[in-house]
This record gives sequence, structure tokens and C-alpha cells, in this order.
Amino acid sequence: MRIEQARVTGHEELSGSYRVLTVNAPAISASVKPGQFVHLLVPRLDSAVLRRPFSVFGADSKALRILYKRIGKGTHAMASLSEGDEVSLLGPLGNGFPALRAGRCPVLVAGGYGVAPLCFLAGRMKRKGVFFVGGATRRDILCLDEIRALGWRVGVATEDGSLGKKGFVTDVLDVWLKEQAIAGTPEFYACGPDGMLKAVGERAARGGWTAWLSLDKHMGCGVGACLACVQKIRGPGGRPILVRVCKEGPVFEAKNVVWE
Repeated sequence: MRIEQARVTGHEELSGSYRVLTVNAPAISASVKPGQFVHLLVPRLDSAVLRRPFSVFGADSKALRILYKRIGKGTHAMASLSEGDEVSLLGPLGNGFPALRAGRCPVLVAGGYGVAPLCFLAGRMKRKGVFFVGGATRRDILCLDEIRALGWRVGVATEDGSLGKKGFVTDVLDVWLKEQAIAGTPEFYACGPDGMLKAVGERAARGGWTAWLSLDKHMGCGVGACLACVQKIRGPGGRPILVRVCKEGPVFEAKNVVWE
């Protein structure tokens, strides 16, 4: 973990309110792993005293990419960044996704901008599997061309039916689980809203499979000091304990997560 002054080298629109910020941050980008995140100090936002957490969308030896959606004051301030501007990054933070085990078929499930860390993961995995992407409308379905170019099969669902199957992303997942021959035991990697994560975990439990869930919690410090992002999980002997998503997570095995 380190603090790095990163220079903006690219800033592009994807779809609707989604954008991708690219920054030159060699110290962080060279060591970050899929599923980890960075804490960004948003410039041009005088009211902000805390950094904002963002999953890493992609990284190489020099630069990393952050996918975000303009929602509040912080992300709207980020949208004004231009090439040459500098931002302060803290990272890499948290524990990322475990490596795929031998003989497993990777199944990635993303909701909305939960696609960000999973795209990073898909690019690093040697074995390709199937990548399910869901969102409210077609504008919330991101990076399909990039995912396909990496060699992954893709399933899509939108709640309004504007792209792919109408319904939730788990509806498309259910069809695949029922109809497709699985080449090896599936291993799930998921990032998105809590309801989707819980549903993926339930399906994995029914099949006796493993699922890794990247949880999204409001964070303060990002390093485990403020206890703002606690999550209940099953500890030793099944006893519920509280852990910090920013420090012990954000990725947890589904069978250990206790949903309220």
C-alpha cells in the first residue's frame, strides 16, 4: 500500500453516465490484483475530506483504469478531470479474487459497474469461461466488446428488456446452468448489488460449488481503522463475527457471508 500522485492520461465516456479514467500510477498499477481497489482523493471538491474507493478496471506496468458512474458530487467532480491533471491515489487496498482452481470452469457474474473488477479478472485468467452481465437498461450493460475480445462467452440481461433477456442477470445464469454442459466444476466470481450477490451465493450453495463475492460497502478510511464498512461473516466454528470489508475483504467466499 502506498500513496501515489497519479497523472491523468485518458478520460472517456462509455455509456450514459459511465466513464473510464486512466491514470499513470506505476507503483500501484504494477502490483494491483483483480478485486483490489484504490482510494482516490477527489480534486476540485472542497467539501470532501475522505477519499473515495474505486475498483480497478484494468492495469498494466504503468497505468490503471477506473470505471465509475456519475452519481453524486464526488463523481461529478471527477468527470471534470482532463489529461495532465493529477490525483492522489492510495493503494492497492484489500484482498482480491483468489486464483481459479485446477479443473474449474470460471463463471463471472456482474451487475452494473460491478463489471469493473471482473473485466480486470477476465483479462488475467488463462482459462476462459462465461461472463454474465446485468443492468437496469442497455445503458447499464458495459464492456461487452472488450469481454468478447478476451475470449469469453457472454450472457446479458436487462430489467427493462432493452438488451438481452428481460429480467435479472441470475435469470440468464439459471438458463445456462440448466441447459449448458459445464466443462468442469463451475467456480463463481461476482460483483454487484447485495441482492445479486446473495442470489449467486445461493445458487453456488445448492450446487455444492464455490462462489467468491466482492462486497460493496460505504467506506471511510479504506485501511481498516474507522470500522465504517463492517460485515458479518461466519468465523471459526460457524460463529458470526464482524470483519472490515476494506481490510479483510472486499472479496469473501459466499458460504461465509451472513446476510441481514
